[in-house]
Amino acid sequence: MTKVLQGVRVLEVALYGFVPAAASALSDWGADVVKIEHPETGDPIRGLAAFGVKPGDGGVTMLWEVLNRGKRCAGIDIAHPDGYAALMSLVDHADVFVTNFLGPARQRLRIDAEHIRARNPSIVYARGTGHGVRGPDADRGGFDGISYWARSGLATAAMPVDYDYPIGLPGPAVGDIQAGLNLAGGICGALYHRERTGEGAVVDASLLSSGLWAMQASIAGSYVTDRDQLAKGDRRHPGNPLANVYRTADDRFVFLAMLEADRYWPGFCRAVSRPHWVDDPRLASAKCRYKNIGYCVQLLDDLFVEHPLAHWKSVLSSQEGQWSVVQSPRETLTDEQAWDNDFFRMVQYDNGPSLPLVPVPVQFDETAAELTPAPGHGEHTDELLRACGYDDETIMNLKIAGAIT
Repeated sequence: MTKVLQGVRVLEVALYGFVPAAASALSDWGADVVKIEHPETGDPIRGLAAFGVKPGDGGVTMLWEVLNRGKRCAGIDIAHPDGYAALMSLVDHADVFVTNFLGPARQRLRIDAEHIRARNPSIVYARGTGHGVRGPDADRGGFDGISYWARSGLATAAMPVDYDYPIGLPGPAVGDIQAGLNLAGGICGALYHRERTGEGAVVDASLLSSGLWAMQASIAGSYVTDRDQLAKGDRRHPGNPLANVYRTADDRFVFLAMLEADRYWPGFCRAVSRPHWVDDPRLASAKCRYKNIGYCVQLLDDLFVEHPLAHWKSVLSSQEGQWSVVQSPRETLTDEQAWDNDFFRMVQYDNGPSLPLVPVPVQFDETAAELTPAPGHGEHTDELLRACGYDDETIMNLKIAGAIT
């Protein structure tokens, strides 16, 4: 892959998911990302269980690897005077500084924009927050489940009509990873600005703004219709029976998405061996099918339940309309299309296990990033400080003082 960020040095002072996800995207694109962790406690994500997956399952710590692959790591106590001096030495050589520490902590630790840019005026300073940097919740902590999912309207919109409670996130770090890509894109824009003008910039992205970005069509729609939210779909009465989900004989599901219904209806009918539906006056046009929607959906329900998924995959592949199998997360790992496009990369570990990871979803020159394991705690402290001019005796003394590990 063309490593479009090769030579860009990123310094990450962040915990959990959102900002580390942004830095992992930058690493995928070729940046040299250095993660700063506390010498003793490290990033809590190293020991976090989520959705029934525990650290060490399968020989790896899944969330740590997903969010921190390809980085280097320095164990530095930035609250220690000598540790702060070591951090500033790294700031001197950095192009990007990215953090998700809350405002009071940034000020107390002297890592807010004013401090970092005073040390390195041309640096791109990036903040990932829960709710933005202004307003009453600017210094309130956030996680993707509350700030991205619940507060933005996503949880309400995803809630089935017959549920008593909103549903939770569909998987670990879903909002963090999406918001992280937004922040990574903003950082790239700021780097381009610096390339043209020589000026650094402060970049802000938040979990809340990312959720609102994803929901903007629904928000605008609720405004123009003066409703709390847009109407929820009912598969029994869709606007278009060829944009609906159907169950197969083996309890699998196919999702049809033939939005140009009249264009695809004749070919669909012939492919599924129902050519007489084309001339049926109740089904002859999109308007007719909508008028008789209950009848039409029942026909398709009865049709799809006659055969297993393998049959329908063959049949639907023979016509032009758009469709997909509804897959489980595990099943995506058998998706030939994903592998042919390098949407997965197998990362190998020294102790034997391997883990499929998804590279950043933007490729350059039709090549995906090569992924490498996430770093050990403080694995690269010595080499990074040596590159800043620290000698071995000084490094040892800093370790004895507890400033680094």
